[in-house]
Amino acid sequence: MTAVVRLLISLLALSLAPAFAQDKEKDEAAELLSGVVQVKAKILPNARSLATLGAQRQGSGALVREGYVLTIGYLVVEAESIEVTGADGKSVPATLAGYDHASGFGLLKLIGPLAGKPLLLGESAALTERAPAMIASFGGRDGVNLVYVVSRRPFSGSWEYQLDSAIYTYPPVQNWSGAALIGAKGELLGIGSLVVGDAGGQGTQSPGNMFVPIDLLKPIFEDLVAKGRAAGPLRPWLGLNAEEMRGRLFVARVSPEGPAERAGLKSGDIVIGVGADEVTSLAELYRKVWARGEAGVEVPLRVLQGMQVKEITVRSIDRVQYFRQRQSY
Repeated sequence: MTAVVRLLISLLALSLAPAFAQDKEKDEAAELLSGVVQVKAKILPNARSLATLGAQRQGSGALVREGYVLTIGYLVVEAESIEVTGADGKSVPATLAGYDHASGFGLLKLIGPLAGKPLLLGESAALTERAPAMIASFGGRDGVNLVYVVSRRPFSGSWEYQLDSAIYTYPPVQNWSGAALIGAKGELLGIGSLVVGDAGGQGTQSPGNMFVPIDLLKPIFEDLVAKGRAAGPLRPWLGLNAEEMRGRLFVARVSPEGPAERAGLKSGDIVIGVGADEVTSLAELYRKVWARGEAGVEVPLRVLQGMQVKEITVRSIDRVQYFRQRQSY
């Protein structure tokens, strides 16, 4: 019997008739769920992300090493203060140890001891469609939901974000931010990022959740601990939010004082190319931009403004640099 199945049996027994739950199963459930914590962040009053993500943010996280909690980065970016609460209800302050825009992970360092056993990192690449899993948000057994994987496919976010093999689960869970996706062996397989309307595939009407695969953490974890970011060249970032509509890329928003805004792009523009290459999807746009070099490179865009095609060159920066203007990491 797998760890997840045992845990679910234990949780069901506890909810229906506590006397039916064996002590061993209750202990296993408590130990596994002790690695799921609550994350609260108070955001800087002048934060750039304030308008889109709010001043008070709350979600979950997973203990992945003694003293370190993994969560989804948007909960803690530009935080003035961070508080983490363990399974026993006790809270400790934390700092943002590292942030990785490519994956979306935020790594927290605890300032003080916290009850809980770190979750083992599993192999998210082995997680296939129809596989059962468990979403664990902070709250003990009340935060547990049984789900299954409905698709493994790329995800393109409008905020210059791309995953090659995101994990999509069903049914949808409301407390998804930073939640732990736990596999059949009791291992951590992903961190909750979004609720989506097409978990079953593009064009479907199947609400569910999207998780960032834990395999993306493994090659960068030690760098996040030691340096606060992944090693290697920094990706160029334009500060451009675009949406795919009818084979075109409409600019929905530009980041205030960001590279795209400074270059003259604005909401309502249509991006039709990078250099001489045509782009019709977010994935194409990102690949063409990132292929031009690291942060600081000039990116030539072809943009339809009104009825006129314009050549606009955007000098890229590192995304974290944009936030560092308001906060030190």
